Amino acid sequence: MYKTLRGLVLREVKYKESSKMLTVLTEEGKLSCEGRGAMRKGSKIAAAAQQLTLSELTLFENRGRYTLTEASVVEDFSALREDFADFSLGVYFAELLETVSDEEYPNPALLSLGLNGLFALSRRLYAAEHIKACFELRLCALAGFAPELTACAVCGEKNPERPRLNLRGGVLHCAECRTEGRSAELCPASLAAMRHVTHADAKKIYSFTLDAEAEKRFRYACEQFLLSQLDRGFGSLDYWRSISHH
Repeated sequence: MYKTLRGLVLREVKYKESSKMLTVLTEEGKLSCEGRGAMRKGSKIAAAAQQLTLSELTLFENRGRYTLTEASVVEDFSALREDFADFSLGVYFAELLETVSDEEYPNPALLSLGLNGLFALSRRLYAAEHIKACFELRLCALAGFAPELTACAVCGEKNPERPRLNLRGGVLHCAECRTEGRSAELCPASLAAMRHVTHADAKKIYSFTLDAEAEKRFRYACEQFLLSQLDRGFGSLDYWRSISHH
């Protein structure tokens, strides 16, 4: 049985002598497929089987296994390949998408997030660190563990003067209202930014500016909340940190 669909290549792993195993995020969910001969010189599927490439893929399914038979590039975000830091951040985005996506559960919004994030990064529409923070927080929301930012979980104050985000519990609280576990310091502006990112239209999540201190709090809270919720680290994030100048 053949099927044709668009997908973002999240990961590529060498398989046998000249083939690759690809992890691809599509509107129908995540899937794995074998790109036979993708590493062979002159391969017609080579370009479309590269990591961080949006491709149109024709797949042959046999007993639950997919083989890539034809492929063409839709968007390769080529500017990312000219900058190690930007490319490594793109790989981190791909690793996050792979972590939270499911083979059985379609989530088209996740694919849109990935494509919009890579587009913003490749065109340098905003600072890379800003794109990263917005991407991390929106990913949490789409994966089903958005922080509860409506009001302090202890006293009910909707707009605390000194807000904090509990990183494990995912709840907002005033600095004076204690909750168990680590929390990240926010301010009214960084809290407003987090509320915007979790609820705004998909293409507008990056569209805001903060002063330097509020932006710093926003970036820290988004990253630490995501890492706390997923309860793991990412080698791609560590590598990006080591080579970027943020």
